[in-house]
Amino acid sequence: MLIELAGIPAEVICRYPENEVFLSDYRTERPPLITIRPDDEDLRRIQSGFDRVAVLNGGEPQPLPPAFLENNAIHALLAESLVAYDVLLMHGSALCMDGEAYVFTARSGTGKSTHARLWREAFGDRVWMINDDKPLLRILPDEVRVYGTPWAGKHRLSRNAYAPLRAIILLDRATENSMSVLSGAEAFQTLLSSAYASVHPATSLRIMTIERTVANSADFYHLCCTPDISSAYFARTYMQRHSGRAG
Repeated sequence: MLIELAGIPAEVICRYPENEVFLSDYRTERPPLITIRPDDEDLRRIQSGFDRVAVLNGGEPQPLPPAFLENNAIHALLAESLVAYDVLLMHGSALCMDGEAYVFTARSGTGKSTHARLWREAFGDRVWMINDDKPLLRILPDEVRVYGTPWAGKHRLSRNAYAPLRAIILLDRATENSMSVLSGAEAFQTLLSSAYASVHPATSLRIMTIERTVANSADFYHLCCTPDISSAYFARTYMQRHSGRAG
């Protein structure tokens, strides 16, 4: 099947029909620039990764369904291939408000999806979700864009759409709301910890170039927030008053 992610058409060859259904909202008729064909070795590699996580968490490795492994392999192969087109996968929750994209990133379980939901509750129809788990950033000559993907987290909140990046916000839980502007070095470190990482040296170098461009193109903030709607109003007001980079 042919799909398009971040404006890049790709051919994805699936063995399991549920993955064609999973990708169906991103179908295209454009000629592909890349081809993704997960093989048995790709599926074994994905299974090994889940096995390592299970052991680290004190559990026992469990065989996973082949279609699930293929889905994860498609995700990984696309993330690797799209780097060549200045497209970078992030782990975060991305929304659009008033035509601009905001990406919330943090350690798993910190509350990215919760904070994005609070923005939707606070600002209503002014906000729509781009992607709630794995958005894509694409470097273009005049802007950085944030795109949706089919990998949208447990709430399946995503849209085959994009918006220009305004800010990336690193979240932490707190008992009261506070916020600060991140420096260039802190912004780069935030991207290093939340974006796709490759094991191939040439791809890794290109990822670092993309990350530097993003770090220099958007505002970056650190938000310590409560899990209630006041944090959305607080963050929005702070960013309206403090645009730009700390020292």
